[in-house]
Amino acid sequence: MKTGGQLIVDSLKANGVERLFCVPGESYLAVLDALVDSGVGVTVCRQEGGAAMMADAWGRLTGKPGICFVTRGPGATNAAAGLHIARQDSIPMILFIGQVQRDAREREAFQEVEYRRAFTEFAKWVGEIDDPARIPEFVNRAFSVALSGRPGPVVLSLPEDVLRESVAKPPVRILPNPVPANRPGRAEMADLAARISKAERPILILGGTRWTEAAVEQVQHFAERAQIPVGCSFRRQMLFDHLHPSYAGDVGIGINPALAHEITSSDLVMLVGGRFSEMPSSGYTLLDVPFPSQPLVHVHADSGELGRVYRPALAINADPASFAEALSELDIDVTPSRAGRVARLHQEYLSWSTPPETGPGDVHMGPIITWLRDNLPEDAILTNGAGNYATWVHRYIRFRKFATQAAPASGSMGYGVPAAVGAQQAFPDRLVVAFAGDGCFMMHGQEFATAIQHKLPIIVIVVNNSMYGTIRMHQERDYPGRVSATDLVNPDFAALARAYGGHGETVEKTEDFVPAFERARASGVAAIIEIKLDPEAITPTRTLTQIRGSGAKK
Repeated sequence: MKTGGQLIVDSLKANGVERLFCVPGESYLAVLDALVDSGVGVTVCRQEGGAAMMADAWGRLTGKPGICFVTRGPGATNAAAGLHIARQDSIPMILFIGQVQRDAREREAFQEVEYRRAFTEFAKWVGEIDDPARIPEFVNRAFSVALSGRPGPVVLSLPEDVLRESVAKPPVRILPNPVPANRPGRAEMADLAARISKAERPILILGGTRWTEAAVEQVQHFAERAQIPVGCSFRRQMLFDHLHPSYAGDVGIGINPALAHEITSSDLVMLVGGRFSEMPSSGYTLLDVPFPSQPLVHVHADSGELGRVYRPALAINADPASFAEALSELDIDVTPSRAGRVARLHQEYLSWSTPPETGPGDVHMGPIITWLRDNLPEDAILTNGAGNYATWVHRYIRFRKFATQAAPASGSMGYGVPAAVGAQQAFPDRLVVAFAGDGCFMMHGQEFATAIQHKLPIIVIVVNNSMYGTIRMHQERDYPGRVSATDLVNPDFAALARAYGGHGETVEKTEDFVPAFERARASGVAAIIEIKLDPEAITPTRTLTQIRGSGAKK
């Protein structure tokens, strides 16, 4: 006989789960008990939103569903922040929620929520298990749904009594469901080859998930052979080596105007893996909706995304890895003019991604980012949440390797620190550096305690300008001089790190950063480096005063 809790853990192990993230709750004590001797690693977190973000980072970097357990009611609703990120960013994740016992359902019992109604917009599938004998079936389906087509989060509700109840004849063994590949058809690939051979100004844009390291390499080789410039969708920069001669830059908000012009004037735009939603498309300005003026080839693993927003000239229903394999086998003709265009766009990218050396105040982010770019290992993992500070990472860091970036395309604040914890758990031998603004850090900064508890030597760089910088920027532009609800009073972040048992540094001059970072890394424990940035340094290229002035002239 086995309890429902034991069958949950058996099903997780059968599906290859090595670690899960949780905040404990009495609603799923039977699962916690089953985990004791299971061999599955358990990361206990400080808030359910942070736990879900850790699971998202695991799924984002490994391609395997991140697993998160939370308790009912407030625990589940706290986790919704991470669930929303996984949904919008197409990240495989499974959120298990302890639920009230079956005989109390529909009475608004203690912390009761009907998750099949509440979380429909946040997940690909929401299910509730009311029979412990069906647990392997439900869990296997959850993995299949999370990984297939367009990946995303799944929610499984677990009534407390189902987890305690025993199954007289449990399955002798539990086998995972295979996730089939979506392979492109020969006719579609032949059509694509003809279009590429004919085009004079083609461009390739990579995005989405279901990529592999091998697929990235195949696309890089193809781009070089076919002389096609390549851009990476917003916060998907790890999909192409930025120093590869075919790389043209990131495609999204704040795009290089030269790259934006190449996309809008292209005679063949190939979008692979991504949805090209609002942020990656620069507010739907790069392609007309629903009929792009450029011939569009859209490749996506979910047929429901093909034609959903943009009508493509050629739609290919394929996952990125399978498409990359087929792409590498194409025989195409290359027009002589392409080589010069590719070289020009790469040089434009190098210029665009060279940060300014100076700025307002005593700390200049440009030299700091340049040093990090030149000195971090190529396989270092960078995480961040949302805010103006993130521009320094996305525009100026030159990503070289696959699985080195975890950042929410959904624009969720608070993601950087918990994502760093999840990343370090997934890749314990790699350097993990989290970036956060002061407002961003304070949303899930308590997960720094999780890093300390689990002995994870993440380095957190807090860019502190004492305000919600992105909102202040928009506020000063649209309502110049009328500041409201954007000032912040913050703790001493370095002292906070030491209070948690970590290493803390404060940087008040540019030249202080390098020795501070080296001491943080040498400490061997989780560290916070607080950079005290002048509020005027609101963007890499414009000051707060300049933005306020531009708004006043409108």
